Amino acid sequence: MSTSVTEAPARSDVRRGRLRLDGVRKVLGGKEVVSSVDLETEPGEFLTLLGPSGCGKTTTLNMVAGHLTADGGVIEVDGRDITAVPPHRRSMGMVFQSYALFPHMTVAENVAFGLRMRKVPAADRRRQVAEMLELVGLDGMADRHPGRLSGGQQQRAALARALVVQPDLLLLDEPFSNLDAQLRVRLREEVAALQRRIGTTTILVTHDQEEALAVSDRIAVMADGVIHQLDRPREIYLRPGTDFVARFIGEVNAIEGTAAGPVADGYACTVAGETVAATPAGDPPAAGEAVRLYVRPEVVRISTDGAQGLRGTVRETRFLGSRIRCVVATPAGEVTAALPFDARVPAVGEEVTCAWRPSDASLAAR
Repeated sequence: MSTSVTEAPARSDVRRGRLRLDGVRKVLGGKEVVSSVDLETEPGEFLTLLGPSGCGKTTTLNMVAGHLTADGGVIEVDGRDITAVPPHRRSMGMVFQSYALFPHMTVAENVAFGLRMRKVPAADRRRQVAEMLELVGLDGMADRHPGRLSGGQQQRAALARALVVQPDLLLLDEPFSNLDAQLRVRLREEVAALQRRIGTTTILVTHDQEEALAVSDRIAVMADGVIHQLDRPREIYLRPGTDFVARFIGEVNAIEGTAAGPVADGYACTVAGETVAATPAGDPPAAGEAVRLYVRPEVVRISTDGAQGLRGTVRETRFLGSRIRCVVATPAGEVTAALPFDARVPAVGEEVTCAWRPSDASLAAR
């Protein structure tokens, strides 16, 4: 029996599914929880709304789905204004955190539900359901009830039910959060692979940064009801646009300094009397302006040969399996490096230099 998604034919209508939000806002309990959100997807894109609990990402998804009514702004799909269109008239499939399968129905009946509501003939329903169950790795389980499925199988059944109606948009609301860690990783990879093959524009809501980085074409990082940054995963990670994005996504060294002016390979800054370089996340700062450098531990190089960089003393080293964590005390504060597991480990108390390529460090005005 198959336990993973199988090959799917490419959709002929892959250009469908362009979502646009223009100034969308929502007030709940007298508080504005989503504030003038603007974004636009490309057809077939996998976009993730990422942020902490209460940031407005699920509220935004529910407005797209029509489960909540926007208090301002416009929601469009393929140029059609759907802001006031009821959920059942929006061509969308949704997978909830709880999966929301009907316990009294079999897997096949659950998957067929949307087709039945659309009055698809019985023979066509059976064929489409069988094709979809094979696609998500549930062939042979059509007659089971949800209570007899594992968590991963329930997730696949919910995904099949959402996709069988060929929606313009697939909406995923924390669909992996109820699964154990290993299964969560495997299924998110399967869903991402399936999404790429069928070409359905997909919006995922999650608070899991690794999940967002692993599956997304682009990520919208949200906090306090607004989008702080919307960009590709690599840019989000290496070029955080705000202090919140830098500190929310992974671990980061936030180093304060003073702008010194452009150089050939980046923008020079003075940090604790040393000159280092980075790449501006936005408009370059003026010389003499107070700035903050964001440097991920993975890009920090530790040397003992007196190379140019931020000098300091090793305070702590710790072996973590795939990497070695090295903390260096510098005049600008502690700098953490994630060294390869087979790297030479400097001794505690040893004088070292912390350096990085300017293209690997982001720079923003304070």
